Amino acid sequence: MSWNPTLEPLCPEAGELESIETQIIPRARDLGGFEVRRALPAPARQMVGPFIFFDQMGPAEFLTGGGIDVRPHPHIGLATVTYLYNGEFQHRDSLGTNQMIYPGEVNWMIAGRGVTHSERTSSTTRAGKNSLFGIQTWVALPENAEETSASFEHHAKEALPFLEGEGKQVRLILGSAWGETAPVKTFTEMFYADVVLEPGTALPLPDNHEDRGLYITDGSIQVAGDRFESGRMMVFRPGDAITVRAGERGARLMLLGGETLNGPRYLWWNFVGSSQEKIDAAKEAWAKGDWAHGRFRLPPGDDQEFIPLPD
Repeated sequence: MSWNPTLEPLCPEAGELESIETQIIPRARDLGGFEVRRALPAPARQMVGPFIFFDQMGPAEFLTGGGIDVRPHPHIGLATVTYLYNGEFQHRDSLGTNQMIYPGEVNWMIAGRGVTHSERTSSTTRAGKNSLFGIQTWVALPENAEETSASFEHHAKEALPFLEGEGKQVRLILGSAWGETAPVKTFTEMFYADVVLEPGTALPLPDNHEDRGLYITDGSIQVAGDRFESGRMMVFRPGDAITVRAGERGARLMLLGGETLNGPRYLWWNFVGSSQEKIDAAKEAWAKGDWAHGRFRLPPGDDQEFIPLPD
């Protein structure tokens, strides 16, 4: 999904709970019947581990003929992961990929030096009323992977580790946690998980990662006796043993974190880089629009339009 710089999260004081380093309350923005809540980057926190972008998409309901149309746009220096609770996307990219994604599956696109992609609701789904609800994140690449060739992976729901029992359901999307490892190729240590908790159920966070956070998609949780409602992200202090407990309606969470990078990243539009020079070079390449011979190509099958470079 294309970056929109006008979405600025709030970062209130963490309060007396010492284990929470940062609280982030995303600002909601209605994009014409489609709501987006952005938690990362935030003024107080650019990244959680290598995760540099975190958007909640929806929930949204569309009438017949409606849906999402994110036109072809470029990325560098990052990997994108789309994870849906409800609905579907049709992903096309400049590698020639044409892949549907459904709830519980993973589309993992490594941009490296440069890739272009689009995300649209399929014509089949537009034939009737449809809905969309999910999370999209970007993972910043380490410097030694920023110039790698672009690549794409898709993993079905059944291929991801799934832990269930005692009122907990955990699907590991990326990385390693709780003794399991997801099949997606990553460049640094990280974890990313979809968690559903029944009312009153407790879950310990992984303790083998440097940076850890969570986002409450639905319901509420308690941490050290304090209650937190849906629609906020919390980042925890390194090294603390953290257990979260679901509230009276249960909870759905996205857990994320991992190894921190060797420094902050430059972020402009859809570009992430370890230097401003990398960002400027990508801007120049996209502005030229040389799709046949330049750095960026348009996706086969979706090459009749694109998002222009912002002013």
